[in-house]
Amino acid sequence: MAQVSPHHDSPHLDGNSLAGPLSDLFAVDVTQAWWRCPGCGSTGPLAELHVYGPEPGLTARCAHCSQVALRLVRHEEHTWLTLGGAEGAFRFRTAR
Repeated sequence: MAQVSPHHDSPHLDGNSLAGPLSDLFAVDVTQAWWRCPGCGSTGPLAELHVYGPEPGLTARCAHCSQVALRLVRHEEHTWLTLGGAEGAFRFRTAR
């Protein structure tokens, strides 16, 4: 069920919604991956992130301060992955 964040007016899903899209790229349960927010220092599993999307892609943000943790965008036969607020992105060829 979608929830409304105190930092955004739009509804969000939890980080578990990234399991399917990221499982195409990684062969592990990414929802259990541990991360640390560079903005507020909070730590926890990816599953606790607030995820917004789906178009033009998925954006996962820290549940405590809304810092961007990652962005995932699928376009034709590629998936683009940006970690944090980085300017660059990883491009993966994905099967359709």
